[in-house]
Amino acid sequence: MCRSIKTLRPPAIPEDATEEEIRAAALQYVRKVSGFRAPAAHNREVFEHAVDVVAKATTELLAGLEVRGGAQRAS
Repeated sequence: MCRSIKTLRPPAIPEDATEEEIRAAALQYVRKVSGFRAPAAHNREVFEHAVDVVAKATTELLAGLEVRGGAQRAS
């Protein structure tokens, strides 16, 4: 997996992940799986849409995770 994607849940980070951190992780994921650092103009829309979808899924995942020994997180 892409080494620049960091864990975005406590205790790896002390607070809830920011939108910027989530979007950065989503961008790294889409770059990795697509093989493109930056998309060509004809692929930009689908690339950005994928980043948005992955960021949304990441937000939902983090909101639903239960850290062992802790309460369910809310975002």
